[in-house]
Order: sequence, then C-alpha cells, then structure tokens
Amino acid sequence: MQLTSYTKEFKYNWQLAAPVMLGMLGHTFVSFVDNIMVGQLGTAELAAVSLGNSFMFIAMSLGIGFSTAITPLIAEADASKDFIKGKSSFKHGLFLCTVIGIALFLMLLVGKPLMYFMKQPEEVVELAIPYLNLVALSLIPLIVFQAFKQFSDGLSMTRYPMYATIFANIINIALNYVLIFGKLGFPELGIVGAAYGTLISRFLMVWYLWYLLKRKEKSKRYVTQIKLFVLSKPMLKKILNLGAPSAMQMFFEVAIFTAAIWLSGLLGKNPQAANQIALNLSSMTFMVATGLSVAAMIRVGNQKGLQRYKELRRIAFSIFLLGIILASGFALMFFLLHNQLPKLYVDFDDLENLIDNTEVVGIAAQLLIVAAIFQISDSVQVIFLGALRGLQDVKMPTIITFISYWLIGFPVCWFLGNETAYGSFGIWLGLLVGLTSAAILLYFRFNYLTKKLILQKEN
Repeated sequence: MQLTSYTKEFKYNWQLAAPVMLGMLGHTFVSFVDNIMVGQLGTAELAAVSLGNSFMFIAMSLGIGFSTAITPLIAEADASKDFIKGKSSFKHGLFLCTVIGIALFLMLLVGKPLMYFMKQPEEVVELAIPYLNLVALSLIPLIVFQAFKQFSDGLSMTRYPMYATIFANIINIALNYVLIFGKLGFPELGIVGAAYGTLISRFLMVWYLWYLLKRKEKSKRYVTQIKLFVLSKPMLKKILNLGAPSAMQMFFEVAIFTAAIWLSGLLGKNPQAANQIALNLSSMTFMVATGLSVAAMIRVGNQKGLQRYKELRRIAFSIFLLGIILASGFALMFFLLHNQLPKLYVDFDDLENLIDNTEVVGIAAQLLIVAAIFQISDSVQVIFLGALRGLQDVKMPTIITFISYWLIGFPVCWFLGNETAYGSFGIWLGLLVGLTSAAILLYFRFNYLTKKLILQKEN
C-alpha cells in the first residue's frame, strides 16, 4: 500500500484528535500550573504536591480508564444510526462513572495514612495530606466530566470537552494566583490554595460541558431528560465488562509512574521533586499521543460498526504513522532542551534554597534524556491501545499491559533505581523498558486481530 494512502488521512485524523489533545493537555496543564506556582514556595512543597498527586493519579487512572468504555459504544451506535442504543450506553456509563467517582474519593480518604508507612520525607507528608483532602473531592466532578467527554468524543464532537477544559484552566489559574499567594485580599493558603483552585474549576468544568452539549442539536436529546436510575442489567454488565479491563489497563501504566514517584521519595525530597518535573513535562507530550489514541478509538469504532475491516486497518496505521512523526519531534525537543525546561519549575532567585533547586534541576535534566527516548514507545503503545478499544478488545490488552509494566518494567525500576545503582535515572530506565515492551506486544495484538477480521469477512 502506498504511503499516500496513509498520509491522506492525516488532516481528518488531526481535526478529530487536536481538540482531544488540547482537552487532555488542559487536565495536565492544571498540574503544570500548580507545579510552577507551588515550586516558587520551595522544593518540599513541590514534593508534597507530587506525593499527593501520586495518590490522585492512581484513582484518576481507574475512573478515566473506565470511562473510555463509553466512546466505542457511542461511536458504533452513531455509525449505525441507533439513537436508543447510544442514549442507553451514555446513561449507564454516566451512572457508573458517578458511582466510581464517589467510591474513589472515599478510597483516597481512607488511604491517606499510607503516606506515613511509605518512608517518604516527614515534612513532605505533613504538607501533602491537607492538599490531598481537597483534591480527592475533585475526583467526583472529574470522573463525571469524563463520562460526558467520552460520550462527546464518541459522537465525533471532540471540540466541546476542549472548550470546557480551557474554561476550567482559566478559572484554576486565577484561583491559584489569589489563593496560593494571598492576593486581592484572600488568605495566603500555599499548596492548599492550589487544591481549592482544582476543586472549584472541576465542578465548573462539568457544568460548562453539559451546557455546551445541551445547546447542540446532535447531542441535546442525549444529555437532557436522563432517567439516571432507570437501569438495565444487560447494559450495566456490558459497560462493566468493557470498562473494568480498560480501567486496569490505564491503572497498570499510571501505577508504574506512581511507583517511580514513591521510589524517588526513598532517595530524598530533591529526587522526588525532580521526578515530578520530568513526569509533568512528559505527561504533556503524552496527552498528544492520547488525543491520537481517542481518534483511533473513534474511527476504528465507526469502521467496526460498518464492518469495513480493511479501511479500519488502513486508518489505524495512518494514525500510528502520524503519532510516530509527532513523537519524534517531542523527543528532539526534550533532548535539545533537557537542561533548560526544568528551570521553569524553580526559583533561582531564592538564595536560601539555591543548592536544593540546583540539584533538582540537574536530576530532572538527566531524566528528560530518558523521556526523550521513550516518546516513540509511549506514543505507539497508547495509539494501539485506543485502536484495540475501538475493536472492543479489552481483556488481552489488560494482560499485556500488566506483563509489560509490572513483570518487565518495574523490576528494572527497582534494581536500577536504588542509591547504589543509578538512582532516579535507573528508575526511568525501567519506565523505558516497560513502555517499549507494551508498544511491541500491543502492535502484535492489533495486527493479529485485524488480519483475522479481514480473513473472516472474505471467507
């Protein structure tokens, strides 16, 4: 097949993925703004936000991963013009996401004391707990928002979640400024102020997305007159069967990055702060790949509904090719700017913390070299994971992600990440190994399934 058969899809793939990318970047940008503003307070405060968010990331991965079950069901129903099936999928998904959001909030409240048993720096734990109290509550609106977002993506209306996320970021930045530093007559709350900003902005984000979707003809009938407690057991079971493995897939990946935060904490507050900087920067480029993953899920779901399996395969590989091109650009950026980018997060005019800040920047610069290398692996694995979700294949990818991250990647993190080996650099080498393993195995899975579907249809 000629290269042009793939590249001609780039424009539409980008139009579909770009709003998702910006919306996902918006979620990461909340952390980016929190980290930069909190970083001005000191390395202990930055490490505390890192520790608090490590618990949040685990809970978010379960909720956001579960919500992805909604998109392929909506995409398939939309392609086959089945409104009743589409609304049922959305309603049941929204109900389950709401329940999961509340459960995750309660889980974090119960799990807070674990911080004291993880051998993290004591001053960091004392700062992290009040921050986590408020940020944990923001999980409820965040997971509800995800239900609306995944529904909107399934209808190929990817712009509206982006608008809502941008709106929430503007609110968050304004609230951070006045609450962290005590401006315009507000009290100076430090990192707790950042948590208040996140909480309030996420509630407003849900309302604004619902308001946008209610005004559009294509989505209005779905998001109004929802009988949320009139439920069907078969549909609940279908979404649970799709959502639970998807949640575990995201959990396995996020959990290994969270383990990297905890392992860095064993090395001290400065390695932990440096890990947070590198993680925050690489998370932003990962959201671009995630946007392409959602585009793959939507387009593969559409083609599955139409039973056009050769087109499905061609479109998926066009998204994969676009992902590699973009990931290569990010890899080059991280490599060339690995010494400069970490300096955004610390205040070199703070003479009292100059030695700590210099050490943090030096460690983060090393980690960005590894992050540059794993850009391609990270992009490939998440795009093929999205394509497999579009095929509604979720059980085998769950096993693949577990093997890649926890049986292959984590042991490398553990053995190379102690002080007598390579420290933080060794931890990130383990992440590189895990991501590369996942990319290879998920590619083989997608290749096998699509060839099988084409042969079955031809016979």
